Amino acid sequence: MHRTRPIFLLILLALDSAANAGEIRVEVRDPKGAPVADAVASLTPLDAAPAVQPPAEPVAVLQEGEEFRPHVTPVVVGTRVTFPNRDAVQHHVFSVSRAKKFDLPLYRGEPREPVLFDQPGVVSLGCNIHDWMSAYIVVLATPHFARSGDDGVALIISVPPGRHRLEVWHPRVKATLTREVTVEGAGSATQVIALTLGVDRRVRRAPEAAGSGYK
Repeated sequence: MHRTRPIFLLILLALDSAANAGEIRVEVRDPKGAPVADAVASLTPLDAAPAVQPPAEPVAVLQEGEEFRPHVTPVVVGTRVTFPNRDAVQHHVFSVSRAKKFDLPLYRGEPREPVLFDQPGVVSLGCNIHDWMSAYIVVLATPHFARSGDDGVALIISVPPGRHRLEVWHPRVKATLTREVTVEGAGSATQVIALTLGVDRRVRRAPEAAGSGYK
């Protein structure tokens, strides 16, 4: 009986923590009120360092239709990412970003090994063969994050009570928007964020480029 008591107390504490967790609904819109997709909203606790546990399995960023899918992928530090090529042509994935520099020479199908993203920051992806292909991996030092969908909503769940730094990033905004929010406990709160988007500088694929590439 004695030996089981500490385990029982730990389970009670874990259940109590989960019961007190709240959620933050972040609505991301442009100045005209239109929803903004592909914004990454994250919450970092200010009173205690967050526990970060990368997923056991790699996260996949596909190459399909000669595009990266999805365009923006948020992950925690320590996540491994794989880049499957679903196209009939070869791709050459690379990044020269400070948070992660890597190079995957021409290949089709599955790359040999996933890429480990072990530093926080924004990593820009490109393809050396198809210059219109671009994407971003946002590496975070907090497990509390979400990406906005076509409706502009990013729902961050299981947030512990207390003070948090809310950060909202988007590839077409120069500076990350930051504000402090407080999670009171179980329940939901909404933050409405207005972003002024810069020019979309992605290279547009020429009509004759469809189906092109190294075979």
